Amino acid sequence: MDNKQFLVVGGSHGIGFAITKRLLDSGASVTVVSRTVGQLGELDESLASRMNYMAADVTTNEIDSLVIPEQLDGMVYCPGSINLVPLRTMKPALLRSDFELNVVAAVRMMQRATEPLKASTPSSVVLFSTVAVGTGLAMHTSVAAAKGAVEGITRTWAAEFAPKIRINCIAPALTETPLSERLLSNDAKRKAMASVYPLGRFGDVDDIASMATFLLGDESTWITGQVFGIDGGMSRVKT
Repeated sequence: MDNKQFLVVGGSHGIGFAITKRLLDSGASVTVVSRTVGQLGELDESLASRMNYMAADVTTNEIDSLVIPEQLDGMVYCPGSINLVPLRTMKPALLRSDFELNVVAAVRMMQRATEPLKASTPSSVVLFSTVAVGTGLAMHTSVAAAKGAVEGITRTWAAEFAPKIRINCIAPALTETPLSERLLSNDAKRKAMASVYPLGRFGDVDDIASMATFLLGDESTWITGQVFGIDGGMSRVKT
């Protein structure tokens, strides 16, 4: 990844930060867009020197003032939410906010990044869905609806931008991040969650980040329009 330039939206926490760090470790330069600095302060000086941070809430018009590098080898869009509520208490505002964050803001970021990505052909984009789209899970109405749309635009963009820009999507299951803290807040919850997965554990950020960096790199240049389940076997295996 030496001398390559990447944009990671939501790259200061959890999975996004793990992706940012892997890219920096590989020799790339990374522009991070996020509302807060988060874990970026943990980077040592040698890595931080190749990282540019821009504070922005991508669900607002702040997205229009972002200074995007003129040339990008790849973009990762990984903001997300875990709003789990039963249908009977679902409010339209929740559906709208999840769709705004996961879909509308992703579309707007892609519009901003298209020309820089074309300037560095071949380039790659990685989006994020969830295991809940392909596997029926209770109380996932809002997130499954929004992320289902993400899987749709993954395939649409793969067709629209081929062969210059590859577009792929990762659909994780439960991964230990700040977003999932309340689901893993004690030993009993952690044990119960781990038992759901055929591989006997929930995900780690590096499980997801390793796939993202593969999809951004030169070893995946014949892959586009795909949704990859990184989910401990949950979506495909019954034990």
